[in-house]
Amino acid sequence: MRYMLEPSGPSYGMNVTIAQLAERHFEQLRAVLDAVARERRYLALFEAPPTHDSFAFYRRLLADGQCHVALQDAAVVGWCDIQPAFGHARKHIGILGMGLLAAFRHRGIGTALLSAAVAAAWARGLTRIELTVREDNANAKRLYERLGFRSEGLHKQSMLVAGQYHDCYSMALLRAHAA
Repeated sequence: MRYMLEPSGPSYGMNVTIAQLAERHFEQLRAVLDAVARERRYLALFEAPPTHDSFAFYRRLLADGQCHVALQDAAVVGWCDIQPAFGHARKHIGILGMGLLAAFRHRGIGTALLSAAVAAAWARGLTRIELTVREDNANAKRLYERLGFRSEGLHKQSMLVAGQYHDCYSMALLRAHAA
């Protein structure tokens, strides 16, 4: 899929492609994950796992098209994955994770990534997608709500970063209620 997305600043376009993850993206994806993790605000990780572990995880996502990447030209600038939930009774559920490099936020790329990932999840037969988002990440929460996710509760002190606790919302999108 190709999207022409307008940045929130000056009036210029950028050519962004949303694509299924491929092995050629692994190294760049790990670097993007590391950059977002080191912000210590959006993910439960503070840095990317070792290369071997990251690549093993990406290969599992690759197995059934569970991850999309945002590419500007050939460079990975973000991702959205929906991995299967653990347990036989939860095989209808996917767990969402996503991130974008800071310079690419607020341009519609997150919406395009999330939309592609949700469509692929429904095509795989999932009927529920879950996520956790920090209470202070209002932009992400609004994005999820725009696409039909609903808050299902607040987890108190569910993340600890630099000695400070953060509450997180649990959110879910049910296929029957998808926008």
